[in-house]
Amino acid sequence: MRGGKLDLVVLGGGSGGLVCAVIAAGAGARVALVERARTGGDCLWTGCVPSKALLAAADLAHRMRHAGSVGLPASEPSIDFEAVMAHVRTAQAKLAPLDSPERLRAEGVEVIEDEARFAGPRAVVAGGRERRFRAAIVATGSEPLVPAVPGLAEAGPLTNETVWELRERPERLLVLGGGPIGCELSQAFARLGSQVTLVEMSPRLLSREEERAGALVERALRADGVTVECGARLEAVQVEPGGVAATLRRDGREERIHVDRILVAAGRRPSTEGLGLQAAGIETDERGAIVVDERLRTTARGVYAVGDVTGALPFTHVAAYHARAAAPNALFHARRTVSYEAVPWATFTDPEVGRVGLTEAQARERWGARAVTAELDYETLDRAVVAGQAVGFAKLIGDPRGRLVGATVAAAGGGEAIDALAACVARGARIAEISAQVHAYPTLAEGPARAADAYVRRRLDTPWTRAAARLALTALRTLDAVGGRRA
Repeated sequence: MRGGKLDLVVLGGGSGGLVCAVIAAGAGARVALVERARTGGDCLWTGCVPSKALLAAADLAHRMRHAGSVGLPASEPSIDFEAVMAHVRTAQAKLAPLDSPERLRAEGVEVIEDEARFAGPRAVVAGGRERRFRAAIVATGSEPLVPAVPGLAEAGPLTNETVWELRERPERLLVLGGGPIGCELSQAFARLGSQVTLVEMSPRLLSREEERAGALVERALRADGVTVECGARLEAVQVEPGGVAATLRRDGREERIHVDRILVAAGRRPSTEGLGLQAAGIETDERGAIVVDERLRTTARGVYAVGDVTGALPFTHVAAYHARAAAPNALFHARRTVSYEAVPWATFTDPEVGRVGLTEAQARERWGARAVTAELDYETLDRAVVAGQAVGFAKLIGDPRGRLVGATVAAAGGGEAIDALAACVARGARIAEISAQVHAYPTLAEGPARAADAYVRRRLDTPWTRAAARLALTALRTLDAVGGRRA
């Protein structure tokens, strides 16, 4: 595709950009996608795919050690870390063709493997020349945020982008950050044999989740041998022969620990450097995220943004969700909007933490004591018991009318169970409807339904309902007695 004005130019070849480009090409648009590195983005190369491949190996090693939970002899696995990382690369190689430039070109997308920057309100420079466009979508994602700790840069810290280059397992690993990435990788490396110290500034792990979920994950990490330091700060780093010395501060006291490598998982920032946003009139906020409205329009006419670069929920599925709204909006002036009230996500620790909507604390802030909750401990869930995974809980959050507005499943299979609950939130279902629905037995996903059952029983177990039930039963017994005499 050469010459002429493009219907759409997409900056960035990650999940959001790929979906935008394929939708546009499928609609017959003249579309170009510009990617400076590799198509596939964080999900394929540095995020979802490699991390879950690593977690799969770590999980199997863990189950071998704990086979006694289902009556089998436990064994200590012999871990070849280089082979594990080869498995990670194999998984990426199998999926890469789906996101490749060749596949995009076959779909009708012009792929420009280069940097891109705006040269004006309706033009970008890419591939060594200026290209005019009717509409543009910025989908450049985000990048790891490395804090300005003295000596940290000199220590060559790992991030989620570079950790996959390892060929030898760090014997002693310090992980900075107790969010989803930090917790997942801490557990994975510990199960694969590293001595892991996890440092988190907040008082607890997974601070955006239900407090009980963070506590559950912390107990699981400690059980796997991770040293968890919450409420601690990395003050300084010093490179030493054969390793790194890290100074931690907590409660006014300093502690010096010695590790081989430091893995930074302390947040991300939108990738907007060098894009020439000002030339197009595209505004960013104080975090550097591109400002968008509910239709994903930026402050520049005809320019939209999707995914992490907007500062929205930093998930692959959110970027794809954005793309399905932004592409028709950009091409055809559609009016599709996005909302995050029913967007699910998961932290893939063991146990997993699936979440959608409000936490209990958020619901209490909105409705006070009128917010309702329903909860089930998985130690009583049949499938969890027989599988030796009777740990965790399901928690449902309702508004004063009993409509489901949030849920957390912190247990085995939590990431799978949360999708059905997200659908309930999206359609405004009541918690009682979850109880009334027929669920397959025995499954781990049955946990939220059992929580809903408890909610329904609690609603019915009142002095008024008990009195009404007694009156009804008395009347029915009387009718039976009269009927019997007549017979």
